[in-house]
Amino acid sequence: MKNNGTNTPCRDVMIGTWAWGAGYNGSKMIFGKGYDEAGLKNTFDKAAALGFLKWDTAAVYGMGSCEKLLGRFIHNREDIFISTKFFPNMIFKSGALLKSFAESTGRLGIKYADLFWIHKPNNLLKNLNEAVPLIKDGRIRSIGISNVSLSDIKNAEELLDKHKLKLGAVQNHFSLLRNDQQPIIDYCKQRGITYYAYMVLEQGALAGRYSAENHFPTFSMRNLSFPKSKFKKIEGLLDTMKEIADKHGIDRSQIPILWATAKGAVPIVGITKPSYAEKLADALKVTLSGEEIDRLTEEARKTGIRQQSSWEPQ
Repeated sequence: MKNNGTNTPCRDVMIGTWAWGAGYNGSKMIFGKGYDEAGLKNTFDKAAALGFLKWDTAAVYGMGSCEKLLGRFIHNREDIFISTKFFPNMIFKSGALLKSFAESTGRLGIKYADLFWIHKPNNLLKNLNEAVPLIKDGRIRSIGISNVSLSDIKNAEELLDKHKLKLGAVQNHFSLLRNDQQPIIDYCKQRGITYYAYMVLEQGALAGRYSAENHFPTFSMRNLSFPKSKFKKIEGLLDTMKEIADKHGIDRSQIPILWATAKGAVPIVGITKPSYAEKLADALKVTLSGEEIDRLTEEARKTGIRQQSSWEPQ
C-alpha cells in the first residue's frame, strides 16, 4: 500500500465499497441488488487505471465480505491506499478495537492501514486510546473518526495531543440533502484534518437514475430511508442537476460529487461498474461556478429534506 497521507486536495475522492459485499449489512440488504466478483474486479481495475487509488471499506460492510473482496483485488499492489473501520459497541470492551484491526488487516491481506477509523463515537476516547499503540508503531498510518460532532473532534484532538499524535481525518454524512456540516468542514480545514463526506449521492437518490416512478428495490434499506414521497420533493433539484450537467457535458450523477468538493469535502463515492469510474473521471475535470453551487444549494434547501440515517447521532 502507498501512504498518500490524508491532507489531499479537495478535488480528490475516495472510492467506497459498501455496495460490494454479500450477507448481513451487504449489497442485497442495503441496496437491494448483488454484484458478481468478476464484475467488481473489472470495476476495480478500471478505476485504478484511471488513477483512483484510494479505497474505503469497513468491517461491517457485508460483515467482512467487502474487505475480503478488496483484499483479493489489491493483492501485492503497492500503490493502493486503504481505509477501513472498527465499529464499536455501545458498551466498551477492552481489546475489541485491536481484535477488529487484526481481523480487518487479515481479510485485506495488509500489514498496516493507511487510514483506520473509529466508525461511531461510542466510548470514543477509550477506543481512541486503545488505538494509540497501533498509531505509534505504524500499523495505523493515520487515525480517523466518523459520525462525530465538533465536540467529539476537539476531545479526540486533546487525547491524541497528549501522546504527540494528530487526528488525521473526519468522516460524516454530507450531501445536498444533509447540508449542515460546514462548521465542521471549516474547522477541519483550519486544523489540517481531512474531511471525508459519505453518502454524497444518498445511496443513489441523487444519481438521477431513480424517481418516484422508477423507485429503489422494495426489499432494501435505502427504499425505507428514501420512500417515493421524498423523490417527489427532489424533482426540482434533480432537474437543476441535469441542466448543469448537460451544460458541462457530464452525467447528472456527478453533480452532487462536484458540489461536495466545492464545499471542501473529499467525497467517498461508491462504484459498482467500470462505466461509473469513467463518469467520475470525466466529471473531475469540471469545476462548477459559484453561481451553480448556490443554485444547487438553494434547490436542495427548497426540498425541506434533512436526510438522517438510523446509525447517525442526531
